[in-house]
Amino acid sequence: MPRLDARSAVILAGLLLAGSPASAQVLAQIQPVNPAADPVVARIDGTPILLSEVEEAARALPEQFRAMPPMMLFPLLIDQMISQRVLADAARKANLQNSPEVRARVRQAEEEALQQAFLAREIGPLMSEEALRARYQRDIASQPAEAQVRARHILVQTETDARGVITALQGGADFATLARERSRGPGAAEGGDLGFFKKEEMPDAFAEAAFALQPGQITTTPVRTQFGWHVIKVEERREEPRPSFEEAEEGIRRSVIEEAATSVVDKLRAAATVQRFNIDGSPMATPPAAPTPAPR
Repeated sequence: MPRLDARSAVILAGLLLAGSPASAQVLAQIQPVNPAADPVVARIDGTPILLSEVEEAARALPEQFRAMPPMMLFPLLIDQMISQRVLADAARKANLQNSPEVRARVRQAEEEALQQAFLAREIGPLMSEEALRARYQRDIASQPAEAQVRARHILVQTETDARGVITALQGGADFATLARERSRGPGAAEGGDLGFFKKEEMPDAFAEAAFALQPGQITTTPVRTQFGWHVIKVEERREEPRPSFEEAEEGIRRSVIEEAATSVVDKLRAAATVQRFNIDGSPMATPPAAPTPAPR
């Protein structure tokens, strides 16, 4: 049996649980007026193809195909399924279903389907809107807002150059113009504008200097980082805007899937008896036990 690690579990759960608006739109238009019905949409040698099978095939399509108009997609899917069905019937008549290669691939497909079904059962209840909104409230809405500043900077090679910039600014030079003329750092063409940033997004010395300034203020001494010498001007201060639930929902959904799938797999692995062997099938040497710390 192939081992399902946490990364694979996340991928499988994501594929299974992350819905697609395009797919949902297509399926909604294909479905009959009576959603409880499952009509026959084709027959091959007397064997029916049901609408539910077409719907399942639509879900498995790449996104660019799911975006096709439903009345174009529907006959194409049926035509594809007819081709697949006649090929499969021919293979059965040739008794290929009993070949070792086919049986191995069927077992693999069965295991993948079981993995997905189990993860869906375990993770599905955590994906309700109520649960996701509670996660949003805990992780985003209730957290203190982080401060941000929007700053400009002029980056030069030496402290002497930086002090010359400060002297020019104190003499009335325009910061943005001087940045375009002298700065060799990011944003020089935009007058040194770095946009809004949080403290942890900048080198420590730069962040400390920038967050100590009020709007309109400029550093009076050069600030050194690994990139060179900076002169900094703060333009604005604000608290980081919190995203709405709708904006954050996809990220929350992915976090919940990843955490839950990892937890499920970790618990199952801990409860299983696992034996590992070398690449030649020989037993692996037991790693030595960690030494017991000496009592103090």
